[in-house]
Amino acid sequence: MAAGGGGGGAWKVAYADFVTAMMALFMVLWISAQDKKILIATSKYFQNPFSSPMEDHSGIMPFNDASQESSSKKKSDDDASGADRPSNQDKQIQLRFLNSVAADFYRLLHLDQNLDQKPIDVQVTSDGLRITVFDRAKRPIFVNGTIELTEWGRFVLQSLAWMIDRYHFRVTIDGHTAGELALKREDYSSWELSADRANAARRSLVFYAVEAEQIERVTGYADTRPLEGEALASEANQRITLSLTLTAKSREKGIVTGASAAAAPVAQSTPASTAPALHP
Repeated sequence: MAAGGGGGGAWKVAYADFVTAMMALFMVLWISAQDKKILIATSKYFQNPFSSPMEDHSGIMPFNDASQESSSKKKSDDDASGADRPSNQDKQIQLRFLNSVAADFYRLLHLDQNLDQKPIDVQVTSDGLRITVFDRAKRPIFVNGTIELTEWGRFVLQSLAWMIDRYHFRVTIDGHTAGELALKREDYSSWELSADRANAARRSLVFYAVEAEQIERVTGYADTRPLEGEALASEANQRITLSLTLTAKSREKGIVTGASAAAAPVAQSTPASTAPALHP
């Protein structure tokens, strides 16, 4: 009787297992029929009901894969962009490179960097160099009141062209004049003079070495941007400013290779006195 009673109860266990399986199947089918938000919420619960460190699931609801992939992609993108950003070491190498180029340019022109009334000023910026060439009475770069370059002006621009070409800088040129200029023509103002002088500098650079596509912009500002601390009529405001910006080629040549920028001897470039005169 005992054995028969035990055997007679086995169907109850089998039936209970069957009902449990059917209930589980019903739950899966019901959940699968719900909208995406419910599916994701349910999936997250079964993945991580007790804040476990599981990152993914192996069920039949892969909808949160998109969010996982999105977060993974964002992280990888952030890592990639971080890799692209220059490190502090790269910035230091870039700074040394630019300072080296500036010092070499001064040496090439035989100029003292510490002169008070220096004819050229070179500043290192975050992404390149800013070179100001002053048109001073004692050392003019243009013939008075014209856009014709002096011998000194040709030599400076020839040397600049060599440097820009060697280091593949990108260039913008700005022309400036002092205030209260007495020009010969009434229909020719400081606006025309500053723009024409900047354009003359551009033509000279291209004439000597620079590729035309390296020059991004040429602008004349007349006397609207005097130097800080200078009177409007000061001759220091007679100037052209060249902003040289690093390019990928610049970095490849100067930074990646160790930032060794040794200036070539002056004898290797054609002296300005024997170079063909350029009449813009």
